[in-house]
Amino acid sequence: MRCTLCPRRCGADRATGRGFCGLGEEMLIARIAPHLWEEPPISGVRGTGAVFFAGCTLRCAYCQNGEISHRNQGRPFTPAALADSLRRLEEMGMQSISFITATPFVPQVLEALSLYRPALPLVWNTSGYESVETLRMLDGVMDVYLPDLKHYSARVGALCAKAPDYFERAAPALREMCRQTGTPVYNEEGIMTRGTLIRHLILPSLTGESMKLLTWVKDNLPPGTPVSLMRQYVPCNDVRIPGLLRPVTDQEYRRVRDHLLALDLPGFLQEPEAASADFVPIFNQPESFV
Repeated sequence: MRCTLCPRRCGADRATGRGFCGLGEEMLIARIAPHLWEEPPISGVRGTGAVFFAGCTLRCAYCQNGEISHRNQGRPFTPAALADSLRRLEEMGMQSISFITATPFVPQVLEALSLYRPALPLVWNTSGYESVETLRMLDGVMDVYLPDLKHYSARVGALCAKAPDYFERAAPALREMCRQTGTPVYNEEGIMTRGTLIRHLILPSLTGESMKLLTWVKDNLPPGTPVSLMRQYVPCNDVRIPGLLRPVTDQEYRRVRDHLLALDLPGFLQEPEAASADFVPIFNQPESFV
């Protein structure tokens, strides 16, 4: 397989695993288990069935999941084995199913869903660094998109994620997600059954970037598109970038929060207690898999 799934379009032969992501054709998964800590319309009270895939198309210097995103640590799964796990998550009473950073394995995910599709909202939890062509493979399959919107300038995209074209690629990707899902729809339990919910993580020293991104959402995406403003940043993954060596201050958070409110964007605000490494899931252990 010559891979063009992500915006890098490196054309790597995944049989040898020599592309940017370093992944082969075999699907690697680091955790399949209930997850209670997503936004309320995703987790509800019983949780989302979270499938954490190994690998990533970015290299965020501060990634809290560096074990799996940078170092590709995960267990081999066939599409049939994934389909069986999805069935078990549904039987456990999950309120949605979340596919987390699964872009390098889109064909395998689609094959798994052809074998068994849970009768639950399917959530594509992504960095936002997606190609429109790949997203169209998911049109009519995914019910909800949960993309990050990380960086605005090419300089910060290159410095923080090794992707100077991050915003250039994320902007049309988010438009495509909104086109596919339309106006958000919620069920009687408040779970999003259709729609796009955008996440933005505030980074220390970079509140100007945050404000530009929120303004872009207001000006370019359909009215009513919700935003989750996240203040959970803590230095992780042995980050070495000056300015990112501390949590976000209360003053920085208020600056971005007040801008969100002034724009009248709907969504969610994260509590200060979320800024803790204690919320990082356990990967690649027996308890990590249902």
